[in-house]
Amino acid sequence: MEYTSGAASWQKVLRRAVAALLPRRPRQRRPGWSIGVPLIAAAAGLLFTTTATTAGGTALREDRRPQLNQLIEDRREQVAASERQAAALRHEVEQQTSALADTDGPIKEQQQRADAAREAAGFTALTGPGVTVELNDAPRRSEQNLPEGVSNDYLVVHQGDVQAVVNALWAGGAEAMSIMNVRVLATSAVRCVGNTLLLHGRVYSPPFKIVAIGDPAALQQALAGSEGVRLFKDAVDHYQLGYKEYVSTVTVPAFEDSTALRSATVPR
Repeated sequence: MEYTSGAASWQKVLRRAVAALLPRRPRQRRPGWSIGVPLIAAAAGLLFTTTATTAGGTALREDRRPQLNQLIEDRREQVAASERQAAALRHEVEQQTSALADTDGPIKEQQQRADAAREAAGFTALTGPGVTVELNDAPRRSEQNLPEGVSNDYLVVHQGDVQAVVNALWAGGAEAMSIMNVRVLATSAVRCVGNTLLLHGRVYSPPFKIVAIGDPAALQQALAGSEGVRLFKDAVDHYQLGYKEYVSTVTVPAFEDSTALRSATVPR
């Protein structure tokens, strides 16, 4: 230990002694925010990690509509490829059945029975006088240009409009019918998704073309007497929807899709 002399040294010793006798101040507590900062940082890190994992390297707010359109187009191509494959297989089955019918009497008898019912079932194309009806959306307008209380929903063809025309034509005695050049059978269902038509798994955009073979006068009379068709014609006048109806010689194609039934009942 080193000793020093002089007034300055004695003043230092005296200050130390006095400081030792004075009570020590309690240590100040750390404010609450100093504890919360690490917690907030940890939570932010967890949030960033979760966001990065969810995004998987993509932008969460990226517009996915182009991807959806591409997905729809891919599925459409897959459906078309499956339909071509199914048609080829049906043709192969028919060829083998015909070849077998030449040497097997019971098979030939059943084949002739099936051929006799093909026209009534819709498996042969038909041509004759008939009526064609076209339904179309109205020209698109901005919300500011629409009358009060009217939305763009009033400017598109709906499922009920197509069904009204189809039901009226059947009621008028239509012998065969097609929608968008697709044969309509008793098992066909008309569905609309937005302003598009869904028929036998395929999607169609307006204008919707409906063709029916039958007595033109009776078909047009049935259309004129249909309440649903009349309401659509009123909308044509008010909202500029499209409606065309004309008589001509028309052709209805054969049904080419699957005829498998999911359920059926025996008539009594």
